[in-house]
Amino acid sequence: MVDRLKVDERFSIEMGPPTAERVGEFAREGFRSVVNLRAPAEQNQLLSPSEEGEVARSHGLVYVNIPVSPEDMNEDTAHRFEQEVSRLPGPVVVHCASGKRAGLFTFMHVARSEGLSGDAAIAKAESVGFEFASPEAKAFFRRYVNSAQS
Repeated sequence: MVDRLKVDERFSIEMGPPTAERVGEFAREGFRSVVNLRAPAEQNQLLSPSEEGEVARSHGLVYVNIPVSPEDMNEDTAHRFEQEVSRLPGPVVVHCASGKRAGLFTFMHVARSEGLSGDAAIAKAESVGFEFASPEAKAFFRRYVNSAQS
């Protein structure tokens, strides 16, 4: 299994929730920021968002938690993600439980900043191994990326 997808020089997606030890490895690997898209009430968390924030900060990392539930897979959350990550020092590692939400939001942000079409952005994401969670997620991704074109 792939543990991480490199999106570009600034962003990487961790394909699962990190342990405290893994958060420390992020700092040693040169990451400067961590974005966690898990909500506090999610099942099977190794670290709560607040615990992860404490560990990240203890290693000198900037930490942001943007809780994304299935109901939050919308343009408002995508805009918030874009605003938050654009202010972070890079490189940035983004994660959720499986990498699906992290990949979706990260690739949307990168595609819009690069001026890609939805289809070109989907091709780019899939070319590095990202798999969309559902046809609905892929359709949302395409719509959101294309909305920057209009």
